[in-house]
Amino acid sequence: MATGFPAVNGDVFSATMYNGLVAYTVNADQTADYTPVLADGYQALISMNKATAVNFTIPTNASVAYPTGTVLTVLNKGAGAVTIKAVTSGTTTVLSAGAVAAQPTLAQYKTAACIKVATDTWYVVGAIA
Repeated sequence: MATGFPAVNGDVFSATMYNGLVAYTVNADQTADYTPVLADGYQALISMNKATAVNFTIPTNASVAYPTGTVLTVLNKGAGAVTIKAVTSGTTTVLSAGAVAAQPTLAQYKTAACIKVATDTWYVVGAIA
């Protein structure tokens, strides 16, 4: 998580917080299916790295309440495709290529941004198939 996030009323805006605004925190490689946590929503680069197919599953709002506007940035470093999907597809909607519910995939060295636009609705944009 980038240093200084999230801030609350009364926090003093320090140089460390300011400098954290312009940099990503590069998370450790995920080598198995991964469900992001709240800290992944603050300028974190989530690296997936597996030789075979792996899933990046977006949780329901009930389990992880990301604020609307949160962006989860996913990078596939591994040879296996990364499928971006919902933990609970009937509750959380993942949309890509327009208003179509989907499970987009990332090939090796491709990245995508998962953008929360409503309580349980995410748009996925980037180098997806």
